[in-house]
Amino acid sequence: MEFMKIFHDANVIGFLLLFFRFAALFIAVPIFSHKNIPMQIKAAMAFFFTIVFYSSMPPLEIEITLPTIVLAVLSEFMLGLVVGIVLLLAYHVITFAGGIISFMMGFSMASAIDPQSGVSMPIISQFLSLMGLMVLLSLDLHHWVLLFVDRSLKVVPLGGFMLSEDLFHYIIHAASNMFLVGFMIAFPIVALSWLADVIFGMLMKTMPQFNLLVIGFPIKIMVSFVVLIATFASTMLIVKTQMVEAFNALVMFF
Repeated sequence: MEFMKIFHDANVIGFLLLFFRFAALFIAVPIFSHKNIPMQIKAAMAFFFTIVFYSSMPPLEIEITLPTIVLAVLSEFMLGLVVGIVLLLAYHVITFAGGIISFMMGFSMASAIDPQSGVSMPIISQFLSLMGLMVLLSLDLHHWVLLFVDRSLKVVPLGGFMLSEDLFHYIIHAASNMFLVGFMIAFPIVALSWLADVIFGMLMKTMPQFNLLVIGFPIKIMVSFVVLIATFASTMLIVKTQMVEAFNALVMFF
């Protein structure tokens, strides 16, 4: 009889809401949302962690009716998607910078499918995105997400997440910060490319036989690669800092 108490209505609804919280996070959060991970694996992971965290699940506080259950499910999906948006805005700093760098190097037409997002992006953006993914793994972001769920269960009741005005302001600030930091990362290569254009323009005025297409573009590409290698460590450090700040900002959900 004690075993049958597990299948009480409140326990079953709580289990389903916890499952939807994990499922939404695995759909939206970097690393877990990787397109190469089949949806069946994500669902299995969500089900497994729901079983693991079921014992720490607080008592259900919502009324067990169809409208409230539907609203609670939407609330859990909204929580996961908002967390994913906050972390993705910090992560895509590096892909935005890679797009600018690719354009300045003349690689904007050289695009490939990014395995993380499943969309076509310039080759430099894809390379930096994969390196950023390695940084996230080194930070144990996948463990942070599980710790976030554990803490959120103690503060945000199942089905009780609500969007706030401060959250909207933060997302707008994070979006503008993505463009600002992304351009800051790409600025050394952008500045040197502009300087190279000025120098090549002066050479073409003094030496009309100078062929910009044959000599100029290879030199710009070589200089850009040298600067990219020289600033690679600081770029990854910036990505790490952005991700840590974004994860610390999740406190606003509590």
